[in-house]
Amino acid sequence: MKIPCALTIAGSDSGGGAGIQADIKTFSALGVHGLCVVTAVTAQNTRGVYATFELPPEFVTRQLDTLMRDFEVKWAKTGMLSNAGVIRAVEAGTKRYKLRLVVDPVMVAATGAPLMREDALETLTKLLACAELVTPNIPEAERLAGFKIRSKADMRRAARAISKLGPRAVLVKGGHLKGRDVVDVLYAGGKFKEFKSPRVTSQPTHGTGCSFASAITAELAKGAGLHEAISNAKEFIEGAIEGRLRVGKGVMPVNQMAALFLSAEKGRALEEVWRAAQLLTEDSKFAKLLPEVGSNVAMALPGGEKTSDVVGFSGRIVKVGDRARLTGFPKLGGSEHVANLVLTAMRHDHRIRAGMNIRFSKKILRACKKLGLGVSGFDRGREPRGVKTMVWGTERAIKKAGKVPRVIFDRGAPGKEAMIRLLGSSPTEVAKLALRVARSVD
Repeated sequence: MKIPCALTIAGSDSGGGAGIQADIKTFSALGVHGLCVVTAVTAQNTRGVYATFELPPEFVTRQLDTLMRDFEVKWAKTGMLSNAGVIRAVEAGTKRYKLRLVVDPVMVAATGAPLMREDALETLTKLLACAELVTPNIPEAERLAGFKIRSKADMRRAARAISKLGPRAVLVKGGHLKGRDVVDVLYAGGKFKEFKSPRVTSQPTHGTGCSFASAITAELAKGAGLHEAISNAKEFIEGAIEGRLRVGKGVMPVNQMAALFLSAEKGRALEEVWRAAQLLTEDSKFAKLLPEVGSNVAMALPGGEKTSDVVGFSGRIVKVGDRARLTGFPKLGGSEHVANLVLTAMRHDHRIRAGMNIRFSKKILRACKKLGLGVSGFDRGREPRGVKTMVWGTERAIKKAGKVPRVIFDRGAPGKEAMIRLLGSSPTEVAKLALRVARSVD
């Protein structure tokens, strides 16, 4: 299978959050084969950059020449170019191989450490003349434009000023300005275009700029136009920030694999919920556990916070004659009731990912206790107005038990059917538990 290649010319981040590590992960996540020319090696983690070793310009050139003898590369992006010699080597290589260049003018790390020598700025401005696109954040744009940026109007002025240095397009990123939304301003062909997205977090993140620029580069390498590439890259980086990794003790790095992990987890949840339903409907004994309203089985995605993050059935498992029959199909947001049960339990114990509801009876409750399952309940008669039953009730049952029990029940209320709920790490585990309960009922 032939896929496009993209090249990153940048520094190495030993913490894996930014630099060539972030670029290669981004390229891979977006279906592009990543190549790299290392300009510097850093000793850094999520707390800061503690040492830097700059590679000689001659070795930077040697890396580039070696790659270009073998790979077909049209698009490249730059990151950390720490000194004038390295920048000149990159400029010469860009011209020699007619690379289409995205320049991320990295000057300072997210932790505040300088990544470019002061005397290299003038040389960097000359590299911009080779660029198809330059992607400065607000502090970087201020350095390149020569004035402070405090508004969107200032961003436009800065983009126009930077364009006079020679790049075909300038994208000034607005993440450092306050506001509910993040607005990036593109200046290309004498025209402005804004790209707006909701602010995911107000906390600093590590690797955002590297990943965004490399995402644009990957999209361009695949043949996208500039506007499409930026839009796709913004969507990608939003997901990467949203799924940022809780690793280290400092600034959290973005997660370039977030979308891939989410897609895989959605597929797994859909398959698991379907498999659980097959186990239940194929066993005749399960029918005795079905409540009047029917049963649903649900599984939450990792880190799920809302019912749309939970896979459940669009219909229910219902009793037809003496057998259980499935109506509907598994989908995200398929069950509000069981979804709220699972989400609430998961906030207290991350191992809990799945749940289902079954009929309440004293015999069934005794069977649960006989199996040694942790059991706790809540009184629907005391339910306050305006609350979500399964959020409030699950919280009450957990508080009463001192931990997340495997079984949560209530005895109903006027107009509300009494119910037992089972919890577990997966839908198949919960389904197998339900079948054990069914076989234990007197």
